[in-house]
Order: sequence, then structure tokens, then C-alpha cells
Amino acid sequence: MDFTSFTLLAAGSDLSMEPAAREDADGVELRMDFAEDPLGQLDAYDGDLPVLVTNRVGWEGGEAPDDAARLDALERAVEYDSVTAVDLELAALDGAGDHDAGRVADHARDHGASVVVSTHDFEATPDRAAIEDRLARACEYGDVGKMASTAHSPDDVLAMLGATRALSAADERVATMCMGEAGRHSRAVAPLYGSLIGYAPVDPDEATAPGQYDLATLRSLVEQLQSKK
Repeated sequence: MDFTSFTLLAAGSDLSMEPAAREDADGVELRMDFAEDPLGQLDAYDGDLPVLVTNRVGWEGGEAPDDAARLDALERAVEYDSVTAVDLELAALDGAGDHDAGRVADHARDHGASVVVSTHDFEATPDRAAIEDRLARACEYGDVGKMASTAHSPDDVLAMLGATRALSAADERVATMCMGEAGRHSRAVAPLYGSLIGYAPVDPDEATAPGQYDLATLRSLVEQLQSKK
């Protein structure tokens, strides 16, 4: 995945969903922290869609323990030919956890995989300047800087969209979205402002983040909006 244009990922913890995702998705996000035997799944995977691997640590909204084994698993995952991107937390690359997340980024690039660097705020949405600062720092580490925050009002979504537009206009590759009901529409609208990655479950009952549309709905919404540009 080179993320030079909008990429819609089917998000989930079981790669057996891949056949059902092919019609609408450009790739699959495997949430290793939610998955049963994720490396075994990758070993057996023979799907058509490329895979982005995420092994989200607990303090960033996931279920993986904060230990070196979490990063070891990601290092092994990017060695699979099917894995063409990895997600790492900005805070981990800044030193949180003290387990050298940078080694995973280096290992991924050595194996031809892109690096998405993500940051989250599950309580609120910072102001636009703070969003731009965090995205810019994420872009310094990664091929794509990603930010997801919780929106409580339309103003929160406007701040995220404004930051998205500013960074993308400066030729930075970013992926943004607002979580929660107040921010749900941002998942469909953000690509119009330059967001390069969307996430959605095939089954709406298996969402991996608050406010996600199901895959077919998000694909339809994005395509309809982009056709009106």
C-alpha cells in the first residue's frame, strides 16, 4: 500500500472476512490485539487484498500489553509478503513504553511495507493547531500520519477537517477521522479534504472503533461524495 490515493480498509480481527471484503475494500487491517493467533492467520492467508497490521497497545485504545513482545509480533508480521503496511503509535515512537518501536518501522521498510503512524484522543478533539502539530509529528516518523479523536460537536469535526486540508495541501500524507456519533460523518467526508485511509468492518456489529460505518456503506458514501467534486 502506497497511500497515494484514498485507501479503504476492511477492519477486523479475522482474516477469514477477506473474501466478503473484496468488492468494497482496497485492503484489510488485521487488528492483532483483538485476534486469535494473528501470526497463524497471516501464515495461512491466501487472500487477494493486501494487509495492514495493527497491534494496538492498551494505553492507545487497544488490548495488546505494553511489552516488547507486542513489537516482536509486528516485526514478524511485516515479513509476510501479504503485509504491505504497519500501524505504529506516535507516542511509542516518541518513547512511550520504552521498547524501541522505531525498530519495527525500520524493519517494515526493509521489507517494503509502508508505515502509518497514529495518534488518538478518546476523550475529546483538540483545537486545530494541536491537531496539525500532532499530525505533522506523525508524518515525520511515518509514510502517513493518522489521527482519530472523539467529537462532541460539529466544531470538533471542523477542526479535524481543517487540519486535514492544511496538511494535505502541504503535501503531507494524512489519515483522519472523528469517533463517536457526532463525528461519524467525518469518515465519509474527510477524504474530500485529503484523508487517505478509511476503516470499516464488513459486519457493522464488529466495529473496531466508535462510529464506524460498515464497509459497503462507507464505500458508497465516499464514492458518491467524490463524484460530486
